[in-house]
Amino acid sequence: MAEQPHESAYVRRTERYAAADLHSVLRLCDSGRLKCSTTTRRPAAATVADVAAVLSAGDFYRDEPIAAFAWPLLIQAGGLAELAAGRLRLTANGRAALGKPAAGVLRSLWRAWLTKGLIDEFSRVENIKGQRAANVLTAPKTRRRKVSEALSGQPVGDWVGVDDLFRQMKATAWSPRVARSESALWKLYLEDPQYGSLGYAGFGEWEIVEGRYTLAVVFEYAATLGLIDIAYDEPIGARDDYRGNWGADYLAALSRYDGLRAIRLNDLGAYVLGVSRSYVPPEPETPERTLKVLPSLDVVAVGRPGPVELLVLESYARRTGDHVWTVSRESLLEAAAAGRRPGDFGDFLLARAAQTDLPGTLTVLLDDVVERAGRLTDLGQVRLVECADAALATLISHDRGLRSLCTPIGERHLAVPLDMEPAFRRALATLGYALPTSN
Repeated sequence: MAEQPHESAYVRRTERYAAADLHSVLRLCDSGRLKCSTTTRRPAAATVADVAAVLSAGDFYRDEPIAAFAWPLLIQAGGLAELAAGRLRLTANGRAALGKPAAGVLRSLWRAWLTKGLIDEFSRVENIKGQRAANVLTAPKTRRRKVSEALSGQPVGDWVGVDDLFRQMKATAWSPRVARSESALWKLYLEDPQYGSLGYAGFGEWEIVEGRYTLAVVFEYAATLGLIDIAYDEPIGARDDYRGNWGADYLAALSRYDGLRAIRLNDLGAYVLGVSRSYVPPEPETPERTLKVLPSLDVVAVGRPGPVELLVLESYARRTGDHVWTVSRESLLEAAAAGRRPGDFGDFLLARAAQTDLPGTLTVLLDDVVERAGRLTDLGQVRLVECADAALATLISHDRGLRSLCTPIGERHLAVPLDMEPAFRRALATLGYALPTSN
């Protein structure tokens, strides 16, 4: 049956941490500090370190990125962040997620990862080589679904040993077939493509291929999102199921996930996986009152603000001393221009300030900036079209096929949203006109 969690060196009850980590990572993304490859969309090493620094309980291991690697990929796959010039920035959905209950957002991230995950999790088992050869691996989307089904089949609140989970998966339709065929398995290997091939009898066992894939999905994504509690040890020496393979003597562990010993489907995981129809989150921890807000619009740290609190302060105020930030109309307007809501800053300060009410000078300033920011709306980029005369502009802007695709500006100009430009050009041709392409 289940291994008891106390038999492992570490136990992580992830449910509470995941909700806090989601908001911390989104705040970090909002700061503009997260960088990812424009080709692979994987996080840079500095980004992984920055994410690890804001996680509530740190990463699962101090020197082996797991959650810190997964979070930037998850928020991209879930549409909460997008790459712009190599840096992640919050999308409108990402900004909205900061004000939503975390459970629903975490559920959408898991579902998005199942269908739109940015990497094949098996690629994170770097010691198994040959994965990039043509026609070797099955589609990860199908494999993820199998692992998700296996998690859904576990008893809520009970610990299940990893080897017990493996036995269940091997005996059912939950097995996530990794290699396309027996011949494809010959192309996967340890150390040497000839002697270390997993195609030899007894070398490419389920635990080595499908098992390591399962560990990668469960440890790096399900645990990071808070779906399962985990009991685990250091990976070195944790599993010996690969030791009979040629080349295994050179490896201290087959994967960074080898230390996972047992899992427990928690209430959040039951909700995310559809086992339960509702979810009641644990009571949130009350933030420490580490700040004092002065009528002079200075915010003074009277305690030790955490990394995420520092990010928020620096997003809305200017640091003017070792423990002092100054709020101004300019700093708040700059935050509003970046898509941040000044009202959220007021709520943030109220929850962490030593006093029960914010100074009137600050509330008046916040209300003023909120009102000013709300008077302008960014409608996106447009193609500006100049007509030869006002009559032509009127003809186009009133045409049944064109009027919804453009907006009159003055007497002779039309604004065409860039995403509507192809349809505008087609409708324009139907009317008997053409818009030459600008150089």
